[in-house]
Amino acid sequence: MKILQIINNLSTGGAEKLILETIPLLKEKGIVVDLLVLDDTQYPYMKELQKLDCCNIFSLGKGSPYNPTHIFKIIPYLKKYDLVHVHLFPAQYWVGIAKFISFSKTKLIFTEHSTSNRRMQKPFFKMLDKNIYRFYDKIVCITNEVQEVLFKHCEFKSKDICVIENGVNLHSIMGAKVMHKMQIDNRILESNKLLIQVAGFRPQKDQKTVIKALQYLDLNVKLLLIGDGPLQDECEELVGKLGLKERVFFLGVRIDVPSLLKTSDISVISSHWEGFGLAAVEGMAVRRPLIASNVVGLANVVNGGGILFEKGNEMELAKKIQELLEDSHLYNKISDSGFERAREFDINFMIDKQINLYKRLLE
Repeated sequence: MKILQIINNLSTGGAEKLILETIPLLKEKGIVVDLLVLDDTQYPYMKELQKLDCCNIFSLGKGSPYNPTHIFKIIPYLKKYDLVHVHLFPAQYWVGIAKFISFSKTKLIFTEHSTSNRRMQKPFFKMLDKNIYRFYDKIVCITNEVQEVLFKHCEFKSKDICVIENGVNLHSIMGAKVMHKMQIDNRILESNKLLIQVAGFRPQKDQKTVIKALQYLDLNVKLLLIGDGPLQDECEELVGKLGLKERVFFLGVRIDVPSLLKTSDISVISSHWEGFGLAAVEGMAVRRPLIASNVVGLANVVNGGGILFEKGNEMELAKKIQELLEDSHLYNKISDSGFERAREFDINFMIDKQINLYKRLLE
């Protein structure tokens, strides 16, 4: 069984993190998996996967993943593998079209990672999506909510679509070490209370609400923002406007996220929408309280393991943070319930389901 995974690149994000974590585990279980990226920019996840030396990594070069000439570059790869597993748009489009015009017999799987995208709001792209999805032998949804959205969006038959929930590597997370807070930045004291959000600065994420919430909290509370993306400049401008430069730390993309989560006091996931919320599970897995936006994708993942707040409501978020910091009993209760919830998302459950799907499609 030879599998090729294809993704735009290995920048920040849940799908990219899953590639980094699942390929080594699939190899351990005897599955040959290689990776093709449309853009080989040396993001930290890419460097980390190269360091692990667990698969062949192919690239279509540097440049925009949205270049349609990628279609023709993908065709030769379809002939070398039994099954191709694709993640994210536009890789989803280019691989589907490549199969169609090449008459390839290679089985295709696409994993849908989100409950929403801009294409769903436009009639032309809705029609186009229906046709692209049909090039795939199976669509994998990361939650039941994602599946429900796709049933409405593309009118799938139940045999064409399934749910395999994301997972996290609990073993590596629990083994991460707590850092001294001053190791993160020398302006942070050990007595400071640290909030952390791990998320790319993209439209679906809502770091601005967390930044605004900081205004209503004691000066002793500081915020770590992990990730990068096109909206980071806007968030930095907001921090400056609110006079919070000494309390908000933009740390960029980090490989040591589990250690940063363990060193922080409260994990926050503020989003406009989510497909799953992998960072939420990681936040719960370090046995620290999690506070998350009450949106589809996050609410069911958290499901009693953390605290939910109204999307975009910085005052409610600040109030819930303050309650956790003032009530040690509540703090410990949410920490423990979150850890128990996170255990339900052990990545090994996901890997086993993924392998079973590969085997069924290749029978």
